Amino acid sequence: MKTAYLTKGSILTAMGVIFIYLSTLVPTNKLFLLIVSSCLIPITIVSCNTKVGIITYISTSLLSLLVIGIKGNVYLYIIFFGLYGIIKLYIEKLQKMALELILKFCFLNFSLLISFFVYKSFFPNIDLSKFFIPIPALVLGIQVIFLLYDYALTLFIYEVRKKFFQKKC
Repeated sequence: MKTAYLTKGSILTAMGVIFIYLSTLVPTNKLFLLIVSSCLIPITIVSCNTKVGIITYISTSLLSLLVIGIKGNVYLYIIFFGLYGIIKLYIEKLQKMALELILKFCFLNFSLLISFFVYKSFFPNIDLSKFFIPIPALVLGIQVIFLLYDYALTLFIYEVRKKFFQKKC
C-alpha cells in the first residue's frame, strides 16, 4: 500500500507542478489552472490519506519554487490554493455549517492579509489607491468568488469519491 501511495502522490505532485507552471506561461486562464492544481490535493487525500495529501502539497510547493522560481502563481498556490484542500478537510470535520463558513472566511482573509503584506514589502512604492477597483470592492468580490470556489470544490470532491473511490460521502 505504501508503494501505491508513493506512486499516486508522485504523479499528483508532478501534475500539480505542471499546472502551476502552465499558469505562469499562458496569457489567460491563469486562475483556472491554479484551481485545477488545487483540486489535486483533495484527490490525494481521497485516494490515499491526509498524510500523503500534506506531503503532496509540500512537495508540489517546493518543486514549484525550484522549477519555476518565486512567481506570483507559485506564491498563490503555496499560500492559498494548495493549502486550502487540507484546511477544508479539517474545517469540515466540525460538521457545523456556520462555524465552518466563519473558519473558511478567516483562512481566506488571513491569506489575503499575508499576500498584502508580502506585496507591499516587494513593491513598497506602488500606490494601491490608483487600483482600477476600490480595495474594499475587490475584497468583497473575492469573498463572493471564494464561496463559489468552495462550493465547486465540494462538488468536485463528492463526485471523485462517488465515481472513483466509492467511499462514504
